[in-house]
Amino acid sequence: MNNLDFGNHPLFSWYVALMAVSGIAMVILGAINVGGQKGGWRILNILAGAAFAGYAYYLGFVFDEDVYHIYFQAFILPVLLIAGSVKAVVNRRTAPAAPQPAQPPAPAAHDPNAQPIQPSPVAPAPQPAQPAQPAPTIPTIPPARPVADNPYAQPQQPPHTN
Repeated sequence: MNNLDFGNHPLFSWYVALMAVSGIAMVILGAINVGGQKGGWRILNILAGAAFAGYAYYLGFVFDEDVYHIYFQAFILPVLLIAGSVKAVVNRRTAPAAPQPAQPPAPAAHDPNAQPIQPSPVAPAPQPAQPAQPAPTIPTIPPARPVADNPYAQPQQPPHTN
C-alpha cells in the first residue's frame, strides 16, 4: 500500500519524503568518511540515518491507519548530524597542511659519479642566558578621598531630633 499522495495528504507525504531524504543523507555521510569524522559520530550518523529511512519506509508503504502524528522536532537530529559532517569537511579543508620534513636533493641523473648527499646533523644553537627579570611590582593605590562637590561622598551629621 502506498501512502504517499501529495494531492490528498501533502503534509504527510512531504514529512515522509523529508524523513527518507534526511535518513539517506545521514547514512551516506556516515558511510563515506567525507570530513574525517571520528568513528563514533560516523556510527551515530549511520544508525540514525537507517532509523529515519526505515521509519520513512514504514510510514510510506506499511502504515495503514487514518490517524498519525507528525513530530517536526525529529528533524533536529538530522540537521545537527549533517551540520557536524559539513563542519568537519570545512575544518579539514581549511586546516593547514602538516609541514613536510626537508628532503636532501637527489643526485643528478646524468652524473654517474655523484654521491648522494647525506644530511649533516645540526646541533641546536646555544641560547644566550637570559638575565633574571625582577618580579613585577604592584602599583599602590592611594586611599580614596571624599570629593568636595559631591554631598553624598562627605560624612553627614545625623539629623537632630527634638
